[in-house]
Amino acid sequence: MDIFIKRRRQYIMFFIILAGFTFASIAITEYDVIKGFTSLPKAIGWMVSNFYPNEKAMEKLPGILEKLKETIFLSITSTTVASLFALILALFGSKTTKINNVLSSISRLTASIFRNIPIVAWAMVLLFSFGQSYFTGYLALFFVTFGFLTRAFIETIDEASFSSVEALKATGSNYLHIIFQAVLPSSLPQIVSWVLFMIETNIRSSTLVGILTGTGIGFTFDLYYKSMNYNAASLVVFSVVITVLIIELISNYLRRVIL
Repeated sequence: MDIFIKRRRQYIMFFIILAGFTFASIAITEYDVIKGFTSLPKAIGWMVSNFYPNEKAMEKLPGILEKLKETIFLSITSTTVASLFALILALFGSKTTKINNVLSSISRLTASIFRNIPIVAWAMVLLFSFGQSYFTGYLALFFVTFGFLTRAFIETIDEASFSSVEALKATGSNYLHIIFQAVLPSSLPQIVSWVLFMIETNIRSSTLVGILTGTGIGFTFDLYYKSMNYNAASLVVFSVVITVLIIELISNYLRRVIL
């Protein structure tokens, strides 16, 4: 009974603290909550009357699909290449397959640094070096994906392959034999699942990156929106949403097959 009372008090305290942070944030930012909610009907009305594809916007569909194709390929390429580098670093960082503690710590620290820098920050920094180009967008997606997947792969290897690695070590197997005979076979399904997840994520993220780097479907949306061609801009949004949903359905199917 005391456990339930203690847990209830913890929940109450958590919600009190959360409410305190919420009201403090509203006060600091001077956000008008009432005005925010009352303006929703007007915003929805504007979207219904302006933000929809019309016949003239449909004429731009071939060009939009071409830019969308470039964005998808950019996302897939950056994800697959980053996943290879992430897997190598994860093998050094994992407690199961580490070579030594120093290299393991460096691998984990590298993953944390790359993972915790937002993709927008990467894009802005890389703009100064490479300008507005597909290469800038590629690198921004690559760095964030590299950091995230390294961390995910480390946890996957630690969880999935410990018993099989211990068995091979007991028989005197060398490092490469352990990697290819125990670690990769037991971890591969989850690794592929993480790669598919990042492809979905990067297709969404590449739209924002494209706005900053002046490339792909993001730049196309930005161009139409700033020229107040809201009908064409809405077609870009719908195209991205439909593409992401299709990719997600394919990814979910592949996950069910491999897991």
